[in-house]
Amino acid sequence: MNKGKIVSIHSFRGGTGKSNITADLAAQAALAGKRVGVVDADIQSPGIHALFGLDENKMGRTLNDFLYGKCGIREAACAVGELGADSTGRTKLAGKSLWFVPSSIRGQEISRVLRDGYDFNKLNEGLQTIIKELDLDFLFIDTHPGLNEETLLCMAISDILIVILRPDSQDLQGTAVTVDVARSLDVPKLILLVNKALPKFDREDIKARFEAEFQAPVAGVMPLTFDLAENASRDLFSLTQPDHEWSLALSDLAKTVMGME
Repeated sequence: MNKGKIVSIHSFRGGTGKSNITADLAAQAALAGKRVGVVDADIQSPGIHALFGLDENKMGRTLNDFLYGKCGIREAACAVGELGADSTGRTKLAGKSLWFVPSSIRGQEISRVLRDGYDFNKLNEGLQTIIKELDLDFLFIDTHPGLNEETLLCMAISDILIVILRPDSQDLQGTAVTVDVARSLDVPKLILLVNKALPKFDREDIKARFEAEFQAPVAGVMPLTFDLAENASRDLFSLTQPDHEWSLALSDLAKTVMGME
């Protein structure tokens, strides 16, 4: 059997919608029958746990515990389908093969990471181990924005790198740097995803313009929508509103990722 693919979702700046896209992308893959894992590698500012219905009291073991030798990586993985009874969207994941490894949201644990760092080889070891132990088809990694040792490692071990950007001048400059770094690391598959595009702009025009500028495929152009903002990370938007234009664009992205060899 082929080794599961590591898919890193990254952006140069914060606020691009990275965590929402990562969580919904993983959910769509699980609904399609794939065995899926998600790791919150944004250890300095974790947030994706809210989308999976986790709070500090439900979290149990975390990625931090694994990195500091307190548990195995499998012990930090929780089955998302067992957490969804309190939500419309997550309920659809009951019985699906979707696991999530959260980062700690305790201030003391975050401070330790910022002060002492951690062994990046240990992180790589954990990612490879969880793919094998859970027999995953895909492992999605929600990375920390910007470029640091952690994100460079995630890029370097990725089979697929999704770089999210907004149609904003600062995002464009940062994305250019990110794309150059990814190419220097020989990432096998690099795709761009434009998020929060204003409805008044033609999406096909945006796609063509950015593909020409970065010489990389744009897998989709996601619309800016207040409906997603109103969701406020309470649930998985593509599961609660599957016919919404944002959800349809996300579904197309999931099909693209799952179709990559």
